[in-house]
Amino acid sequence: QVQLVESGGGLVQAGGSLRLSCAAPGRTFATSAMGWFRQAPGKEHVFVGAITRSGRWTTYADSVKGRFTISRDNVENMLYLQMNSLKPEDTAVYYCAAEPGDSASYYLRRTEYRYWGRGTQVTVSS
Repeated sequence: QVQLVESGGGLVQAGGSLRLSCAAPGRTFATSAMGWFRQAPGKEHVFVGAITRSGRWTTYADSVKGRFTISRDNVENMLYLQMNSLKPEDTAVYYCAAEPGDSASYYLRRTEYRYWGRGTQVTVSS
């Protein structure tokens, strides 16, 4: 059982920043493309962003482009989501996900990821 663990969520005012972290087992992390998703109350999981195994390539949902940045530390086996200029509509539970494999790609769909964390709550007040 591969366990991903998110941290760094909390309550922040609109316009503020948070950095989320995701810890993954070393072997899994090294061979995985990684992604972030979020789920607002009563809604489906929504893609936020993704990064390739090497960390060279990233992609983002239009709603967060220019405000959020994904990065990874392949030595410490950590994934990060830097969130700036936060808005109330960013309020959600944020999940990290991992998809091991040989591909150099990233993935945009929830069904493409094999392993998931339990999420961390982000609340942005207006």
